[in-house]
Amino acid sequence: MILWLTIGLLVAAVLLCLYRVARGPSLPDRVVGLDLLASVTVGLIAVYAVLSGEIIYIDVATVLALIAFLGTVAFAYFIEKGGMPWRKT
Repeated sequence: MILWLTIGLLVAAVLLCLYRVARGPSLPDRVVGLDLLASVTVGLIAVYAVLSGEIIYIDVATVLALIAFLGTVAFAYFIEKGGMPWRKT
C-alpha cells in the first residue's frame, strides 16, 4: 500500500516537473526541471524494482542517474564558458 502511494506521489512530481519544463521561463529553469525529472524518474524506477522484485531495474536507474548528472554538468560548463548570454552572478 505504501509503495503504491509513493508511486502516486512520484507521478504527481513528474507532472509538476513537466510543467516547469514546458513553462520555463528561461533555459536554465528548464534544464533544472529536466534534471529534477530525471531524478524523480530514478525514484520511480527504484520503487518499481521493489514492487516487481526485479533487480535489473536498479541498474537502469543507476545508468539514468549518471547520464542525467553528466548532462547537467555539461550544461553548467557551457554556461560557465559563456556560450549563452546569461549574466554570471
